[in-house]
Amino acid sequence: MDGVETSVVGNAGQGLMGRTFYKMSGSGNDFVFFDVRKEPAGHLEAPEAVRALSARGTGVGADGVVFLDRKADDRIAIRYYNSDGSLGELCGNATLCALRLANELRMVSSDEVRIDTDAGLIHARMADGLPEIDLALVSEVHAEVGAIPRLQREQLLGFARAGVPHIVILDEDVESADIIGRGSRIRRDQSLTDGANVNFLSPAGPDWRIRTYERGVEGETLACGTGAVAAGILLTTWGRADSPIRLLTRSGRRLEVRVTREGAAWKPSLRGPAEIVFMGELRDLSV
Repeated sequence: MDGVETSVVGNAGQGLMGRTFYKMSGSGNDFVFFDVRKEPAGHLEAPEAVRALSARGTGVGADGVVFLDRKADDRIAIRYYNSDGSLGELCGNATLCALRLANELRMVSSDEVRIDTDAGLIHARMADGLPEIDLALVSEVHAEVGAIPRLQREQLLGFARAGVPHIVILDEDVESADIIGRGSRIRRDQSLTDGANVNFLSPAGPDWRIRTYERGVEGETLACGTGAVAAGILLTTWGRADSPIRLLTRSGRRLEVRVTREGAAWKPSLRGPAEIVFMGELRDLSV
């Protein structure tokens, strides 16, 4: 595979010796991918295996683990797990990476691709050399969340469910925001029935800086695709930005969000870089 470097990392018994994986990065949001067309995921889907694979320093290291399958010439399926072993309904950057890898492995031959996720069907394509996905309509949007008091430095605080729940905060300066402390408290706020990712925004010229405390990772990640979508929807709702919205992630890479109204809902698209960092073979990792 052009531009893909081979590395030998780790895995333990359980019949997993020699299992090939792909390390991918979507704007700094990193993942371990497995092609399950011929070899089922098996024990790799167990929470302890996901945690071992995701561990930095003792495993491959990742924000999540993804299993990629082919359904038809124009259809693939992904199953995504957060690094803590929990099943994630949707991850925007993992979905962008899935499209890139499916093209690299020649899983699909169509320009327009459908992707089955646990949050529903996603339509996708390569656009100007970058993967682009159309998320499902977003109808659960609240410009204000009164149950969570704003800090003095926070101008606006809203909610959007873009596949997964997100709190979005317009902060005076994300560089000095308490992402971990504030993010972890809001993520577990009793007013949120199933928790939420917490995204902090501040202006950066024509773009917006975004930092995210991510549910399931339980820490800050370098990017969050669905968080970028939620941010784009709320910035538009608040009258602070017009589509397309460009968001500068913690990794320094940009995600682009396009949103249009469709009745009472928002129709969002997400485009951004998805890179194959290396491929490897599991060997000695204990799971």
